[in-house]
Amino acid sequence: MSRTSLITLSPAGLYCAAGDFHIDPWRGVPRAVITHAHADHARSGSDLYVASHDGMPLLRRRLARGSLLRGVDYGRRFRLGKAWVSLHPAGHVLGSAQVRVEVGSRVWVASGDYKRDPDPTCQPFEVVPCDTFITEATFALPIYRWRPASEVAADIHDWWRHNAEGGRTTVLFCYALGKAQRLLAELRRYTDRTVYLHGALTPLVEAYREAGVAMLPTMPVSELGRSADLSNALVLAPPSAAGSPWMRRFRRHASGFASGWMRIRGNRRRRGYDRGFVLSDHADWPSLLQTVRETGADHVLATHGRTDVFVRYLNEVVGIRAEPLRTEFGDEADD
Repeated sequence: MSRTSLITLSPAGLYCAAGDFHIDPWRGVPRAVITHAHADHARSGSDLYVASHDGMPLLRRRLARGSLLRGVDYGRRFRLGKAWVSLHPAGHVLGSAQVRVEVGSRVWVASGDYKRDPDPTCQPFEVVPCDTFITEATFALPIYRWRPASEVAADIHDWWRHNAEGGRTTVLFCYALGKAQRLLAELRRYTDRTVYLHGALTPLVEAYREAGVAMLPTMPVSELGRSADLSNALVLAPPSAAGSPWMRRFRRHASGFASGWMRIRGNRRRRGYDRGFVLSDHADWPSLLQTVRETGADHVLATHGRTDVFVRYLNEVVGIRAEPLRTEFGDEADD
């Protein structure tokens, strides 16, 4: 990036000098514009946080108590210094946003994490025209192509039913913010049964419920007695629970993991799951290319993920000037 860039990389992260603010900083700063509530994008220590209204309930749970938060509506322009800023739906998780920055005649957009697939738990992605597009590249390899979430949910429901017939508890590991809630919403197509939750998932599921997201009824496993029969139940748990003492209460169980990483079969085998379900809250390869084209950007900066492959493809095949951008954002830590 040149010195004339609207957004540059500072020691604290992506920085807009014209507006004197950072986007998803990884250290405390005076003003932080936050794309979404995943831990690698929303970190405590800043003086002021600006984010979408939809994301406020999650940020209040994720950031240090007493953090100063300012919620703004999607699409509403507001002034920060000499820059006009607006937030636009990213389709990643509840409240996720792209950050549009306008200074004079130039427009840059920082996507944060995003997906193009339908998701009943959050606002759909909005294409925002720009000159420079800062895009994630988490799954920027041609092998990553997603099936419709409704089909994946049908597979999970069939697996659950098969396990129940064999007297096995179905334990599905998934990330606590975004994936668990999406599963609970997608499975409503096939059942109205109660799903049981590991304690780490309960507060965030309740935050989605308070936001009006329709999901299956849930109950914390901790509210059940040790003798409760869960032999035909579906239990959602974070990956950290796998192999922990918490799992001992399920005498006979089958385990699965829902993630975009399950597109590679070897990942399931290495992690020791019985089943892998390919369900991601990030854009797949075709969606990344589609989005770059639809923004109309003639300059692309790709961050976190397979930036090497994506940048080379954009430069050599698509004909768009692209560069990698090294950041401290996670490589799909929350997919």
